[in-house]
Amino acid sequence: MAQVYVSIGSNIDRERNIGLALQRLADDFGPLQQSSVYESEAVGFDSAPFYNLVVGFETDDSPEQLQDYLHQVEASSGRERTGSLTARTLDLDLLLYDDRVISHGRLVLPRADITRYAFVLYPLAEIAPDARHPVSGERYADMWAAFDDRRQVLSRVDWPPQA
Repeated sequence: MAQVYVSIGSNIDRERNIGLALQRLADDFGPLQQSSVYESEAVGFDSAPFYNLVVGFETDDSPEQLQDYLHQVEASSGRERTGSLTARTLDLDLLLYDDRVISHGRLVLPRADITRYAFVLYPLAEIAPDARHPVSGERYADMWAAFDDRRQVLSRVDWPPQA
């Protein structure tokens, strides 16, 4: 079984789509390690704020099978892949697959977003602080402690949402 980490984001019907993604992943892969949910501004385009979190779980699926599965879940939420930065119902990105380093076609691991975005690194460091980046060897907790981009503000969201 491989240990994987997936980032989850949504800025359209956020509570519903995040909830559906969490339920589907738990149904298909079993118990999830789950970070807190954070709200952050859209990065790189003007849009409504996102909810973001990271989950970890184990799978026997190959990295390619898992990425295809994540794209199917996105599509089931109404996500349309346009190739441009836009609002989205659901964004599921495979961040890590064990300590594999892969770069072929549309699959690149570890995902570069880990070192670029607070909304990916902070939740990952929350649930896997002592795990190490497969390329740099740095612990995620240390990477977060050294992260310096004050423009990327995160606000913790109460989860699950109160009715």
